[in-house]
Parts: sequence; structure tokens; C-alpha cells
Amino acid sequence: MKIAQLIAGRAADDVIACVTEARVVDVIALLADKRIGAMPVLEAGRVAGIFSERDVVYRMAQEGAACLDRKVGEVMTAPAITVEPDTQVLEALALMTRRRIRHLPVVNQGMMCGFISIGDLVKSRIDEIAQEAEAMRSYIQTA
Repeated sequence: MKIAQLIAGRAADDVIACVTEARVVDVIALLADKRIGAMPVLEAGRVAGIFSERDVVYRMAQEGAACLDRKVGEVMTAPAITVEPDTQVLEALALMTRRRIRHLPVVNQGMMCGFISIGDLVKSRIDEIAQEAEAMRSYIQTA
């Protein structure tokens, strides 16, 4: 299965994102309010990086509360690792595992068209395996 199938029906405008100029404290409040762990950071409509809970923890450990007044563009993880809609789910899972990340912006011709989490990919894989198992059971019963 391709990432395009996973994000079909999701509008890119529905992705919770912020801009590089946003203050860290405000974006943390948005993460908490939406109960999400990360969001893409945009600059001129393009993905400039990712801001996640990990970024907050690392910066708090380094700088303390002073990091809360900084701009997200100064503390985000950049450049963002991205995938394209035609990337296979297993490829994306391997990339996430190798790079130790949990979120990927989906980019088409430089513009973000979706945002996926490792949970999205794992659920997709579980559904696929369940369908294969059902097809196998059905085949065995008719043989």
C-alpha cells in the first residue's frame, strides 16, 4: 500500500501546523490542546521542519524556561524528513525506524499534502495483515 491511499480523504488543510515565527510557548499550548505529539513547521507554505515533544524536552534540558520565548524556527528539528505520496507504507515504516522518528510530512512537488504518524502506518499494516489472514481462511475453506 502507498502513502497516498493512507491519506486519501484527508485534507492537507486539516493538518495542524505552525509557522517558524510562532513562539514555542504558544505551539506547546497548541500541541496540548489538540493532544498531538508533533506538527510540521511551515515557512512560505513549505515544510521547514518538525516541532515535537522531544524538541521541547531537549531545549528545556539545555536552556530551561528561556526556550519558551524563542521562535519555533530556532528550536525545531530541521530539515524535516519527508515522504512522497507514492512511497510504500513499509518503506515509510523502515525510514521511521532507521531515523528514530514518529511523524512524517507527506510532500508532493514541494508542498505538504499530508502528515502521518507511526500509528497511522502500524494501523494500516495491521489492517492489511488481517485482510490477508481472512483471504487465506476463505481460500482454505473453499479448497
